[in-house]
Amino acid sequence: MRRRLLILLASICALASTAAESPDSLRPYRPVVSAYTLAIGSAHICNTYLTPLHYTGLTGRLHYERMQAMAFNPERAVMQLDIDIEADRTRNPARNATMTGLELRFAWAMMRRHSIASVPGLSLYWGGYTELGGGALLLTRNGNNPAQAIGAWAIGATGAAVFNTTISRLPVTFRYQARMPLTGAFFSPDYGELYYEIYLGNRSGLVHAAWPGSYFRIDNLLTADLHLGNTVLRVGYTCDIFSSKCNNIVSRDISHSFVLGVATEWLSIGRSRGIDSHARIISAIY
Repeated sequence: MRRRLLILLASICALASTAAESPDSLRPYRPVVSAYTLAIGSAHICNTYLTPLHYTGLTGRLHYERMQAMAFNPERAVMQLDIDIEADRTRNPARNATMTGLELRFAWAMMRRHSIASVPGLSLYWGGYTELGGGALLLTRNGNNPAQAIGAWAIGATGAAVFNTTISRLPVTFRYQARMPLTGAFFSPDYGELYYEIYLGNRSGLVHAAWPGSYFRIDNLLTADLHLGNTVLRVGYTCDIFSSKCNNIVSRDISHSFVLGVATEWLSIGRSRGIDSHARIISAIY
């Protein structure tokens, strides 16, 4: 009887050891996808605090993106961080005045991923995000009001479709993502209010609630990632549409840009863990 119990315990320990070493039970690796891109295109700006005229010209943007599957649910949860620096240089219809814009934006999103079994390689993402941005528009020909400050904090929804395929034996990842704020707060002075008055203490009514009726923005991104060995070449197109109305001040900013950059996928492995060849690798989008 004792011998049978010892054999049974040894079998249970062997099965537990096998299960612990199986690939499904090991903690998966979650590589970080980092992308650095440059977007250049056209800008169409209107800001009635500075001028009633529409200004058109060029826009340029430096963009950093970081995506990673989350440790608590790597197959379903994906984190995304975006940092944008955008500069605009536009001119009025007579081409005798120049408006310059500069804006810095930080966005962080948490999305749920769902793989479509009927379409191999296709995954859908949806979730929420928060964004903080600030900058200014400068129109030097104005005497009293030469600048308009930009500032906003928003919470919104985001969604994406990612399709991994192969074209002539070249791995390609197509992605379309849209992002839209739903609530938050943004800065706007009164119509004709001087910033010198704000400096003197007239600071009431500068922060306003944001919702799609007063603060509308939708950012569209379409990219194709060409996997060239360990480096990914990213090409694409972005269209950003912004419109706000507050205190009889209307602001509009529409841009169309061509995107070009590189993306990499890398792992950070601690010395204590080492590299386990049996563990799975779960990428955020690839």
